[in-house]
Amino acid sequence: MKHSSIRELFEYWNERRGLRAAPERGDIEPGAIRRILADTFMLAFDERAGHPFRIAGTRVCAAFGRELKGEGFVDLWAAENQDLIRDILAIVAQETIGVVLSARGQSVANKVGPGGSLNFEVIILPLSHRGRTNARVVGALAPVETPYWLGTSALGPLTLGTHRYLDPGLTTQAPHPRQVQSLGHIRRGLVVYHGGQF
Repeated sequence: MKHSSIRELFEYWNERRGLRAAPERGDIEPGAIRRILADTFMLAFDERAGHPFRIAGTRVCAAFGRELKGEGFVDLWAAENQDLIRDILAIVAQETIGVVLSARGQSVANKVGPGGSLNFEVIILPLSHRGRTNARVVGALAPVETPYWLGTSALGPLTLGTHRYLDPGLTTQAPHPRQVQSLGHIRRGLVVYHGGQF
């Protein structure tokens, strides 16, 4: 997870779920993630409808040049990636595990000129909704860079790059110094672990 919006959403989701597999939909408070709301979205888990957006942040909508509420998330992707996106969403919901994706979009307007493409980092995380984990997912779609034309020139379909499922015990925060010292000792900024062998 490289983008700050992706990390912040994951950390908030992870904190809200506690010891559960996924937090409840009602546990997600928009005010708590207001700095990243423009990059966030929530989907209904509805395979027949292409997993429609229930909510889409302003920067997500601006990237595609339209309001996305009600539109299928799967429809944002190139035809050759749509089956894999459906499979990824099914795994997120049914296995209660998050995923991080890389994606690329190309501007459909000629006025942008050469290089009118945009790389994204995407995170998709499961939510419980009335006891079900196959009803809602929350995520963020954040541009790696913010070009001057973002919001004035809509992107065409996204192409999927890499994707990686997240370990349920993953945290993006460094261990507390006391935890490190219990494993070894710190010498000149490096941690020396006791008992290791080659």
